[in-house]
Amino acid sequence: MKARVKWTEGRQFVAESGSGHSVVIDGPPDHGGRNTGPRPMEMLLMGMGSCTAFDILNILDKARADVTDCVAELDAERADEVPAVFTKIHVHFVVSGHALKEKQVARAVELSAEKYCSASIMLVNGGVKITHSFEIIEEART
Repeated sequence: MKARVKWTEGRQFVAESGSGHSVVIDGPPDHGGRNTGPRPMEMLLMGMGSCTAFDILNILDKARADVTDCVAELDAERADEVPAVFTKIHVHFVVSGHALKEKQVARAVELSAEKYCSASIMLVNGGVKITHSFEIIEEART
């Protein structure tokens, strides 16, 4: 896996993934940025959230669950001192679908956290306390 991060101006960068996708990353004005994109640590948090949501969907698809939506809501705390690393992250999944089984969703969350989500496991191994919760929303059939 490769990536390239190019400084453009101030504290703005354009990051390009090895697969050819780009995103603008920027800092707040009080740190020389123009607030034109997410902060670097926000990107890390969003990456972790999408990694674990990706797993949840793969696991539930394999279980033939009828999922119509999956949202991972992340709430993180950082250390007060430099380096301001993440200390705690809570991930709350909102999984919508038809006749979803609580046991299947719980198992998907557990498997992602303990076996599949590389980003989460890397952060846990680095000392971040990560917790999870979920809710299921039953969608009406149309």
